[in-house]
Amino acid sequence: MSPRQFRRGGGGRGRPRPGGRPGGRGRAADRRGPLTPAVDDQGANGVALAPRELELPPMMTVEDLAKLLELRPAAVIQGLIKSGIFATMNQIIDYDTAAIVAADLGFEVSEAAPGVQSIGQTTDEEEAPLEELSAEELALLVPRPPVVTVMGHVDHGKTSLLDRVRQAKVAVGEAGGITQHIGAYQVDVLVDDQPRKITFLDTPGHEAFTAMRARGAQATDIAVLVVAADDGVMPQTREAIDHAHAAKVPIVVALNKMDRPDINPDRVKQQLADSGVLVEEYGGEVPLVPVSARTGDGIDDLLTTIALVADVADLKANPNRQAAGFVVEARLDKARGPVATVLVQQGTLHAADAVVIGTVTGKLRALLDDQGKRITSAGPATPVEVLGLSAVPRAGDRLAVVDGEKAARQQVALIERAAERESGRTSGDVSLEDIFTRMQAGEIRELNLVVKADVQGSIEPLVTSLERLEEEGLRVRVLHRGTGNVTESDVMLAAASKAIIIAFNVRLEPGASGAAEAQKVDVRHYDVIYNVIDDVRRALVGMLGPRFREVVYGHAEVRQIFPVRKGGAAAGCYVTDGQITRNSRARVTRDEQLVWEGGIAMLRRVKDDVREVAAGYECGILLDGFSDFREGDVIEAFGREQVS
Repeated sequence: MSPRQFRRGGGGRGRPRPGGRPGGRGRAADRRGPLTPAVDDQGANGVALAPRELELPPMMTVEDLAKLLELRPAAVIQGLIKSGIFATMNQIIDYDTAAIVAADLGFEVSEAAPGVQSIGQTTDEEEAPLEELSAEELALLVPRPPVVTVMGHVDHGKTSLLDRVRQAKVAVGEAGGITQHIGAYQVDVLVDDQPRKITFLDTPGHEAFTAMRARGAQATDIAVLVVAADDGVMPQTREAIDHAHAAKVPIVVALNKMDRPDINPDRVKQQLADSGVLVEEYGGEVPLVPVSARTGDGIDDLLTTIALVADVADLKANPNRQAAGFVVEARLDKARGPVATVLVQQGTLHAADAVVIGTVTGKLRALLDDQGKRITSAGPATPVEVLGLSAVPRAGDRLAVVDGEKAARQQVALIERAAERESGRTSGDVSLEDIFTRMQAGEIRELNLVVKADVQGSIEPLVTSLERLEEEGLRVRVLHRGTGNVTESDVMLAAASKAIIIAFNVRLEPGASGAAEAQKVDVRHYDVIYNVIDDVRRALVGMLGPRFREVVYGHAEVRQIFPVRKGGAAAGCYVTDGQITRNSRARVTRDEQLVWEGGIAMLRRVKDDVREVAAGYECGILLDGFSDFREGDVIEAFGREQVS
């Protein structure tokens, strides 16, 4: 027997007895089918028969288990009651519970291998790469429209560009303009006189793009990078580039605001090259299209270029299967209930389909296209609004069509069971501690890093040194580098790419701290470059020492400044949150910029030296080597704790 078989002992206890009649030999016992012999059964010649093997799915209803055992549901319910489990015929039970009943009846049970489904249940698995499909599966694939996300720096014209595309090229069938906006839409374009469709995701930019990747939705085929011809490459432009590269999607550059007089396209192209985007004019593979969202110039060329890039990618899907996709956005409508905008990726979604979206189920009441019109079905790469869900799902959640509402409940139970197992983990998907183990197992070949530092002068030597590291074929890949504190966008990129964040002389912003904890992203704080290099090198050879994390104890605001006898000044402060402790480290920030970092020399409450001061109280703070206080400065008390 396998380790997960019947946990109360080895063999069975005689023939199954439907109805639980002691010693009874009812009809089910007399007409034992091929699935119900007990351990002590004997053949016609008196030779004992081996127990029958039975595979059970991870989740099933009591009725499904009865069918597998060839018994009446009442007999299975009675078997569950004997084990102290009370369940109805339609109640979902897990493998462990079902195994108890089956083993009691003499079966040798095992759990179905991954991918084996419960009765009537379908799974939402990613499509295999084209090169891994059989000839029969390839024959079912047909070309599909590309899915495009527009990204770029704020005020560079993303929204104006999308509005211009929507007004000029919205998919055929609209009457009197756009009737509603659902976060995704299709446009028509002619390429070599052939009509083509392009699907646009109207998301807030690279943050939403990466948040979907973090939840497992590889949503985009092509990223359109909008760059203003007068401003050039800006910090958010570089972030968008790094996010697109991490997702391994092709980029098309839309050089916007070409109608302005003060533009310098050559300077922008050089800046793009410096940021890792080499346009075709410079010998690269990235198309660059000059456009003006204000006048509409170049919009047709941009759409044609997107269609040609899609041709190179050879995007295909099988429309003749149950639909799978993901949620672009969702909301609760007072009149219609939960409403979700869904992008179908594989198969065809039909009105009245039973669906599972995360832990939300539903039987669809209606499908609406991007013009608000009711439709009966939606094929691959088609955005559609769906009605009839039991609750509001999250953006990025996967959608799968299942064989009925019972199968939907089974699927949700399976997802919740997997989530319970996942919640028991204490470490993230990738941490520096387990890099060597995963490398030895062949699970990863690249160590992805996001590097944030206080100044640009620290980034270049740090990144250069890290990218030179290579041990046993495992290389370091820096997905994104930048100055300033670790932001929530950095955390989402790390979560989506299974990366580790290196924080060099910077800290986490409040939103980033919560996101890192929720997404289980490993954030490492350093103040010496050699320590970063040594830690990563040790991780690659499996010799990493203890891990420390930064813990913020509290904050105090400087209200007054007092001179001290030996020169310098002390700060009269009010503790706004947490607590200030005498033996903690301290950093002074002014207008959210780091001014100084060091130790606390003295902490006083009224006239007494104290070890700590809690929130809501005033105190005097003398720092070890800093006295250039200003009213409004914030003193942050922090320390480093070893992570077990």
